[in-house]
Amino acid sequence: MDLTVSVETQGVSTVAHVRGELDAYTAPVLRSVLTDLADQGATDVIVSLRDVTFVDSSGLGVLVGGLKRLRTGGGTLRLAAINERVLRVVRITGLDTVFEIHPDVDCALAVVSAVD
Repeated sequence: MDLTVSVETQGVSTVAHVRGELDAYTAPVLRSVLTDLADQGATDVIVSLRDVTFVDSSGLGVLVGGLKRLRTGGGTLRLAAINERVLRVVRITGLDTVFEIHPDVDCALAVVSAVD
């Protein structure tokens, strides 16, 4: 299965909507998007995983790499709308303690609005 990523700006946040399977074959697609966002100066990136049906270690590695890259530039990467199957993998790997996770994109955006 393919992976698609659509990006939209919501105020000061950038939301990346990911759809498909996030695995060794498709992970470079998301890596490229996150790298481009960091290079463009994005500081608050929300990755919506609602439509991700599968994730493996390569996909998780891309998310961690994106977080590290954004943090280097003073930004952050947060996860939102993770389906239960993918969330289970995130929890098993302990990445739920690394990422800020929100039930949906609106909740993630509300956190930024509350800080401003």
